[in-house]
Amino acid sequence: MAILLTAYLTPPPHTVRGLAESMGISKPAVTRALDRLGDLGFLRRKVDEADRRSVLVQRTVKGSVFLSEFAELVRGAERQLDGGEAADSA
Repeated sequence: MAILLTAYLTPPPHTVRGLAESMGISKPAVTRALDRLGDLGFLRRKVDEADRRSVLVQRTVKGSVFLSEFAELVRGAERQLDGGEAADSA
């Protein structure tokens, strides 16, 4: 989830190397996470044509939709908690 949020909430371009450095984790850990996120269709990898040694991480429409729906679930849970706290204090 941290990799997904980083890719969507910080300006591109994103690389495997850059994500690993910014998050303080290994490149193999980023690669494994990207494999799974790619299988889900949330992110995709593409070889950087300017530097073929580098792999770019790209956002997808499906990933954007997932994060929008996830954000709405979080907001809904927050509203329920706020409503529950208001009822408890009454």
